[in-house]
Formats: sequence, structure tokens, C-alpha cells
Amino acid sequence: MSFNVTVQPSGRTFTAKVDEALLAAAIRQGIGLPYGCKDGACGSCKCKKLEGTVTHGAHQLKALSPEEETNGFILTCCAVADTDVVIESRQVTDESAFPIKKMPSRVSSLVRASRDVMIIRLQLPASELLKYHAGQYVEILLRDGDRRAYSMGNAPHTQVDAPGLELHIRYMAGGKFTEHVFGPMKEKEILRIEGPYGSFFLREDSNKPMVLLASGTGFAPIKALIEHMQYKNITRPAVLYWGGRRPADLYMTDWILSKVAAMPHLTYIPVVSDALPEDHWTGRTGYVHMAVLEDFPDLSGYQVYACGAPIVVDSARADYSAKAALPAEEFYADSFTTEADKAKAG
Repeated sequence: MSFNVTVQPSGRTFTAKVDEALLAAAIRQGIGLPYGCKDGACGSCKCKKLEGTVTHGAHQLKALSPEEETNGFILTCCAVADTDVVIESRQVTDESAFPIKKMPSRVSSLVRASRDVMIIRLQLPASELLKYHAGQYVEILLRDGDRRAYSMGNAPHTQVDAPGLELHIRYMAGGKFTEHVFGPMKEKEILRIEGPYGSFFLREDSNKPMVLLASGTGFAPIKALIEHMQYKNITRPAVLYWGGRRPADLYMTDWILSKVAAMPHLTYIPVVSDALPEDHWTGRTGYVHMAVLEDFPDLSGYQVYACGAPIVVDSARADYSAKAALPAEEFYADSFTTEADKAKAG
């Protein structure tokens, strides 16, 4: 038995099996619904239910509040259809859905970018190019069945000569995967990956200027976007705001400055929240999402691409719409919700 799901205003339809989340069904059938974590934590897949009934699985209240649920909003990642359903959702496009693949990968290098960030490069099978949009992520499949999601830090075109991915991994004390990455992991180790996932990627049909907002390793997908923009000669004005606690957290400053020198339409503004005297920091200070508001009190004509800590992404989403008139549909985000975050909220 299955139920029909219709997506408005596109009119596209797909079927959902009994006990299958609407998002999982959409991904399986190549329907490009918006989403991020797939775990009911980030709210990126939230949309309006116009007709029918669904049952929600476990999710965080910050992703979908009881009031929103009462008003007909659902999270497609954890909503299961009880009847045929009609939903209202943007970003439904054919080209946004590449096939999901599972494949082995080999660790080709491990580079300590800062005290708590490791850049891993994975070599993929020579015969299997992974198609993805700059900004999307893959999941590492652990031996016990758990998964860990990491955004690609390199744009797709960089795979042409040597199929491979770049992942930026922040150390989490006690983390099942990161303890291994910062400990016994060695080059040539085999990891299994699955992807691509996520609806965070550059909307190339727009000519609006862009704000690129990153906190911590949220820089990885933004880096891929910048590489893609340069490769495609996309010259829309873009301002990158990258925030960290200390200057060392901005672990690829030289790379960014080289891109700024090569891309006249790209500007970089680093922001540090907890600089110490020994840092000799003379740049912007404070919260990175607030630095954007200070510089852009009117975002009504912009697109914003935000990645990183949930508190940064959630604050930016709320404040940019409420205080700077950013249209809600022009805020694209990937919130890096950790397993610890999920456990704490759960």
C-alpha cells in the first residue's frame, strides 16, 4: 500500500510507502524537496500541509513547534503519510536531485588545519565519479550502522582529473567518528560513503548579490560554492563572512585571500568572537551573523547562504527576515547539528 503525495505549486507527484517518511520517498524518486539533516533537528524541510493527514516521528521543537504543527506545518523528514497528501514546498526541481550512491573511498591524506579541524581527502573509485552540487554533503557509513554527515569542501569539477572529496572535520570530545579521525586513522584506510544529500547549493537562476555566512567548519560547503562560482565565471557580487572564536579557527585564510585576489566580485570579512590579547586581532569582533546586519541593514534584494553551528544559522534566519527584510525563500542553509546536539535536545 502507498499514498500519493502532490507538491504545490509545481504539481509534481510521488508515492510514499506505508511507514516511509515523505522526504525519504521523495529522495528515492528523485524529487528535489528542500532538506538538511534528515533527522528532525534543523527544520530545513519544513513545509505547509495543504491536504491529508500525517504522523510525525521524533523531532526537535526548534525544528517544528507545537504551534506550527497546529497551523499545518510538517517536517517531511519525519512525517509519514496516513492518507494521500498535498504539500506546499519550494525548490522542487529535476536537476537538484542527483542519484544517491554508496561507494568505498580511501583516505588519501590527513591535514591538521587547526587545533581541532582535520581536512581529510578521500580518493573515490576511478570508474565512479560522484555527481553532486557544490554545497551538498555525504554520509560516512560506520561499521555499527551509524552515520556521520560531512559537507564536501571541494566543487564537483575538481574531480575531473582525480575523483575525490575533501571533508573538513571538527574534533568532538568523545565523538564516535572524530575520536578515530584525530587518533588512529591513517592514510589508505577505507571508508564507505553515501550521497549526495542536501538541498544547499547555489541557485544559478538568480542574479541577486549574495551573502555567504559561515561559522567554524561551515566554511567547507561555502568553499565549494566559491570554487564553483570561479569555475562557472559567476560574477554576482558575494560577501563572505566567516566567524570563529579565535583567529586560528579561520583555518583557510590564505586560500580565501587568494580567491579574493582572483575574483573581483568576492569580498571577505572575518569575524572573531573571543579574541585574546595574545591573538593581536585587529579585525571585526562579535557574533558573525550580527556583523552581516551591521553592514546590510536591508537584505531585501539579496540571497543568503548560511552554514555552520545551529545557533548561528537559526539566529541568522530569524533576524535577517525580521530586521533586514530578507525574503524567507532567499535564505538557504545547512545547519551542522552534531550527534551531541541531537542527544541533548532529545
